[in-house]
Amino acid sequence: MCVSPLQITDPMNSSKPDSSSAFVSEFILLGFSFEWEVQILLFSLFTTTHVLTMTGNGAIICVLWCDQRLHTPMYMFLGNFCFLEICYVSSTVPKMLANFLSETKTISFAGCFLQFYFFFSLGTYKCFLLAAMAFDRYLAICRPLYYPNIMMRHLCAKLVIVCWVCGFLCFLVPVVLIAQMPFCGPNIIDHVVCDPGPLFALASASAPTTQLDCYTLSSLVIFGNFLFILGSYILVLLAVLRVPSATRRHKAFSTRGSHLAVVSLFYGSLMVMYVSPGLGHSAGMQKVATLFYAMVTPLFNPLIYSLWNKEMKAALRKVLGSSNIN
Repeated sequence: MCVSPLQITDPMNSSKPDSSSAFVSEFILLGFSFEWEVQILLFSLFTTTHVLTMTGNGAIICVLWCDQRLHTPMYMFLGNFCFLEICYVSSTVPKMLANFLSETKTISFAGCFLQFYFFFSLGTYKCFLLAAMAFDRYLAICRPLYYPNIMMRHLCAKLVIVCWVCGFLCFLVPVVLIAQMPFCGPNIIDHVVCDPGPLFALASASAPTTQLDCYTLSSLVIFGNFLFILGSYILVLLAVLRVPSATRRHKAFSTRGSHLAVVSLFYGSLMVMYVSPGLGHSAGMQKVATLFYAMVTPLFNPLIYSLWNKEMKAALRKVLGSSNIN
């Protein structure tokens, strides 16, 4: 049992538990440790990616706000999704960038668990919001006559609020339980973010029930929403195949294609990380997978939704005053 608070910050001295069995007051978020020149290169690359992500998602929000024709439920969901992506990358990337230029790479105990909570809560909200967007497209394609009367703005707003609330409630208890575990040292997190896997490994006492609850909840959130989205795709596909007009079939597929691409990118990497923890993924693979769904997918989402959607391209041309978007 830990008996007194003591700061453990030196990586050379934190490979073994501190002799005084002290609580750690901060962690070392190791991230990517390379030569200084490589660190600067990665810092420049990740900074550029972060700026492009913020700019791309921000541009879509501005376009949706300015163009009255896009004030429909589908684009209301898209606007919230872009705002989510801005919040999502902001929960981890700034600290990641700071660590590239830091020698200590430390993060406070409270800061680590706050990052853990917001990163997972926003990720959970993303799962629910993608499911709500799939439900919206299912109604629009499979129930076109009832769609205007069902998916009204107030229902759209309620769905978004429910997604936010569920997203931020799901992992509140697991985060609190993990934070109450004893951490007496070592304090090195070999990851780019504060993640439950490395935190369980650093805890001075095992908590198999908490660990099982955490991964069970992750699996339920991921698979529950994924199966819901998959089911909606199957129903939409069957409905589209019955449409006699090739033009209408193409339009229906185009509205689903962008959503399918985003779902595939996000869920593919997410399942690797949090549904199969027992496979013993290497630290390097965990970092790459985390970077993929935490930085790469938010970067590609604006491109996918704008280039795949004719209405978005027309709105971008109108707002930006450019004729170069083909």
